[in-house]
Amino acid sequence: MASTVSRPSRVAKLPPRERILDAAEELFQSEGIRRVGVQAIAERAETTKMAIYRHFETKDALVAEWLRIVAADYQAAFDRVEAEHPGRPREQILGLARFIAEGLPEISHRGCPFINSLAELPDRAHPARQVIEEHKALQTRRLVGMCAEAGLPDPEQVAAEITFVLEGAQVSTQNGSIDRAGDRLLRIVERLLVRR
Repeated sequence: MASTVSRPSRVAKLPPRERILDAAEELFQSEGIRRVGVQAIAERAETTKMAIYRHFETKDALVAEWLRIVAADYQAAFDRVEAEHPGRPREQILGLARFIAEGLPEISHRGCPFINSLAELPDRAHPARQVIEEHKALQTRRLVGMCAEAGLPDPEQVAAEITFVLEGAQVSTQNGSIDRAGDRLLRIVERLLVRR
C-alpha cells in the first residue's frame, strides 16, 4: 500500500474501480469498516458516491470485494511457497510461517484485516464475513494437505496447531502482549514439524 504522502499521484493513475478499492482498503484498515462511510471513500478515491455505487451495489459488496483481494494475497503466499519448494511440504509450511512472521510489523500498526473485520461484522450472513469464512476454510484445506504430504501423523491436528500459532502471533502482535512474535512463531512451527 502506498503511503498517503505519495497517494495523489497514485490515485490519478488508477482506473475508477481500483481507486475506489485502494481508498477503501486504506480507510478500512486505518479506521475500521463501520466508521468509514461511502462519502469518505469517494473523497479519498477522488470520485463520487454515485461512481462507487456504479461499481459496487452496496458498501457491504465493496467490503466483500476488498476482503477477496486480501484473501487472494494470502492464497498467493501458498502458491509461492509451493513453487519455491516443490515436493518439500515441510519447507512450504515454514515458508508460510515466514510470510506471516515478516508481515507482523505491518499488523502491529493496523491489525489483521480478517480478525478486525470479523470483530466488526457479527452477522454471519454478511457477504464479507462469508468471504472470510470461505478463505479460512480453503487455507485450512491447503495446510492440512501440506501436513499430509509431509507425512505428519494426524495432519488435521497439526494444521490446527499451526493455524493457532499463526493467528495467535498476529493477535499478540496487534495487542503488544508478546515481544519478538515473529521469531517465536517460527521456532514453534519448526518444533511442530520435527516433533512428529
